[in-house]
Parts: sequence; structure tokens; C-alpha cells
Amino acid sequence: MGRSFGPAQSATERTVVFLLYDKVTLQDVAAPLEIFARANDFGARYRVLLASPAGESVGTTAFTRLSADIPVADAPDSIDTLLVPGGVPADFTFAPGTHDIPEELTPDTVPEALAAVGELAPRASRVASICTGAFILAALGMLDGRRATTHWAHCAHLARSYPRVEVDPDALFVQDGPYVTGAGISAGTDLALAIVENDYGTEVARRVARWMVVFLQRPGGQAQFSIWSQTGIPTTRGLRQVLDSVVLDPAGDHSTAAMAARAAVSERHLARLFRDEVGMTPARYVEKARLEAAKLLLVTSDEGQESVARRAGFGSKETMRRIFSRTLGVSPGSYRSRFRTTGIGQPDPEPHADV
Repeated sequence: MGRSFGPAQSATERTVVFLLYDKVTLQDVAAPLEIFARANDFGARYRVLLASPAGESVGTTAFTRLSADIPVADAPDSIDTLLVPGGVPADFTFAPGTHDIPEELTPDTVPEALAAVGELAPRASRVASICTGAFILAALGMLDGRRATTHWAHCAHLARSYPRVEVDPDALFVQDGPYVTGAGISAGTDLALAIVENDYGTEVARRVARWMVVFLQRPGGQAQFSIWSQTGIPTTRGLRQVLDSVVLDPAGDHSTAAMAARAAVSERHLARLFRDEVGMTPARYVEKARLEAAKLLLVTSDEGQESVARRAGFGSKETMRRIFSRTLGVSPGSYRSRFRTTGIGQPDPEPHADV
């Protein structure tokens, strides 16, 4: 890990090596591959190699096999980014109907993957994992004393298995020194875009994101799930409509009386439904939805804070500032500064006054 990575250099060729092993998660490989390929269309100069332990093709978790370009032993001496995808042991069989919370084994039980990363990581300036690939880095001690994340369903397992790792269960990806760990599956797109932004600049990354019809500005520090998906599907008729109406129009009238009328129940009954099926009060749900809307507006638009506060339903900049401070421990301006880019290679901002 002798080299560091810093400012984008558009003229520099950068070598990315993907580690393949049997039963690797296909999308953990395919999504970043597509991002790097499209980046080259827009001026980047990525040299991408797929390496497997002996140069053989590998099975995946999704019906097909992947061919390797080289055996691990033939990988370049100097690697800009080593990418370690998630996967399962080759002899693991998925049990139908049991995957709301996956119970599959993690790849830290795959000796070939551990040996390969142990061999390749010292050659790399940056080591990035996607999904359960973080377990391989953790097993090798690379994440000791560092922050990291993985697929939401495996965060508790990662924390229990490797107590020296500070697991962040909410982040899409986390950078700590030369190590970048990403959340599950589709977060590989976010991580790859962030790498492109750091390597070749924001404009290249934005053009790739537009072409791929994805958001560039889904920063690593943003949660893996929105409040919409966290709440699940209520069993009571009408409550889902109430929840959706808050998310879809955070600036609307979401007083307890208005929401109760929408659900055709009494205010007392609505409070009971929220407690039993959402796990919070109606007011708390509305505040969380408005906070989420404000966070998104701050990092994806140039609107002033007064406009953001109105559109998010806070009414005033002062109210928004108070809730940000109480909930997140930062002001809206500091949040915008921190998450304005995707986050790879970006230092934490110094506290400053809002503008």
C-alpha cells in the first residue's frame, strides 16, 4: 500500500483488477465493469483485467460463468484499484424462499479468494470491496480499526465476526484510508462512479451516470435504505397510502388530523397503527421523510436553503437547521459540502458557516 491516490489526472492510464472466484456475485462484477467501460468512452483510460486464482473461468450466482483474463500470479506489479466482489462458497446451495434475510455463507470461507487478495492487495493503491467482499478484507486484517460497510443483511454478522472493524450499517460505501467498502449489489454502481469521479473528475462521472440512467450524487454517506423502503408494507388498509403521501409530497399537510382523515380512522387509532406497524409516531415519520427530502435536495440541486426548507416541508431555514443539528449533528450547509460529490478521495470538510 505504498502509494496514495489523490487528484484526478485525465491523461493517466489506471489499472483496475477484478478478483474472480467461483460463485462470485455477477452484478458485483458486471455493474462496475460497465461503469469503467463507459468512462473510457468519455475520456477515461482504464485498463481493466479480470483475474482468477489459476486464470480459469468461474461460476457466478446468476446462471452464467465469467471468463478471466489472467491468473492472479500474472497480475501487474502496480495496480491502481483492486476490486473484490461478494460471493458464496462454490458448494453453497441457495434454499428457495428464504432470502428476505440471506443466510448464505460469506466468502471469507473461500481459501482461494483469501489467498488471491492477500497476494494482490500489496500491489494496489486502493482496495475496494462490494457487498460481502468486505468479509475477505476483514478476514485478512485490512479493516482492523477502520470503518467499513457491507450488504445490510450481513452488517451484524460482519460486526460479530470481526469486532475490530467499525461497521457502518447505513452507508452505501465507506472509505477509510486506501480501503473502500461498498454495500450490497447495486451499490457497486455508486462505488464505481465515485472511483471514476476521483480518478478522472466529476464531469466524466456525470456523463457516465447520465448515459447509464443512474444518479451520480448518491453519496457514500447516504443510507442504504430510504424511509420509504424501511417501513415495509403495512397490513392495515389505508396506512400505506398515508405513508406514501408523506414521501411523495413532504411539504403537504401531514398533521395528525389530516393523515387520520386520509386513512379514514381516528387520530388515536392512527397513532396506534403507526406505533404497531411503523414503529414510530406519525410526527416522527413526517419529520424523517422531510429530512430525507431535504438531504436529497441539498446534494442534487443548487437551490438556496430557504427554497429547500419549503420544498421539504420544514417551512423555514431555521426549522430545517434545528432538525439537521438535532438529528444529524451538522448544519444543512455542512451536509451539502460534505456530500456534494460522491465521496471517494474527498477529505471531510471543516465546519463552516452556512451561506
